Amino acid sequence: MSLRDKILDDLKTAMKAKDADRLNVLRSLKAKLLEKEISERKGGEATLSDEQVVEVLMKAAKQRKESIDQFEGGGRDDLAKKEKYELEVIEDYLPEMMDDDEVRKAVVEQIDKMGASDMSDMGKVMGALMGRLKGKAEGATISRIVKEELSK
Repeated sequence: MSLRDKILDDLKTAMKAKDADRLNVLRSLKAKLLEKEISERKGGEATLSDEQVVEVLMKAAKQRKESIDQFEGGGRDDLAKKEKYELEVIEDYLPEMMDDDEVRKAVVEQIDKMGASDMSDMGKVMGALMGRLKGKAEGATISRIVKEELSK
């Protein structure tokens, strides 16, 4: 079963269980997936690969994290709590993310492989790493660790 099918199947289950909060999140994800399918269509039928579904999920998770930061900064803990719940639901469908140590190891390997030595090489290192670590680590985490390693 593809990741997209699992999300749609869980949407049906949430409907039957009358789980309104989860249902709202899954409907939102379904809409985002439909938008992506439409944008990928080029004259024919387009079904999303699991990798494309993960891209959509990671973007949705990133939006929730940004909202949580803003709501907490504004003292709106009620809205932050709602966004945290939505983030948890989205993360259920994302693959296991790499921790900082794993990302750091991949960054150091890439820097050594490319012979990068200073911040002027950051773009090349990031380009190679984003392709390799796509769906496994957040871009902000990768960027932070690359900066740390290149500025040593």
